Amino acid sequence: MNNDIEIIKVQSTSTYKVILMNIEGITNEEAMVFPNGEANCMNWVLGHLIYIRNAFLHILGENSIWDGERFSCYNRGETPLDRKDEFVTFEELKSYLNDSQEKLDTKLNNMESFNPENIKDIATLAFHETYHSGQLGYLRRILGKPGAIK
Repeated sequence: MNNDIEIIKVQSTSTYKVILMNIEGITNEEAMVFPNGEANCMNWVLGHLIYIRNAFLHILGENSIWDGERFSCYNRGETPLDRKDEFVTFEELKSYLNDSQEKLDTKLNNMESFNPENIKDIATLAFHETYHSGQLGYLRRILGKPGAIK
């Protein structure tokens, strides 16, 4: 297997595990709490991760797992507080996350190489997942839950 693909597989799997640990035991109501009445809630951060994961899948030549227009409330640059009525439940987001991971794993396991033109985007998208998976950890603590990463 190509080293580039192996690196992205390890990053993808690692961030997926961190995300799962950080969202474990969070209710739909807790996921809708906007810290300080304005900071992004867990629902939006998870939905945003999945939204951008669809772009990741697309760059790899795969179809996205949801309709980007229907879920545009999770796009970069949106004001989540203004669009919170459009959010889907946290449980639904968890299901989409699992679907995206399965699709990503399958695609990465069956690729021989990345298109060199996409390397910068792929690296940026992998970093994006790391960034937001860490945010979920802080949001978890703000909600009064114990830290998930020991």
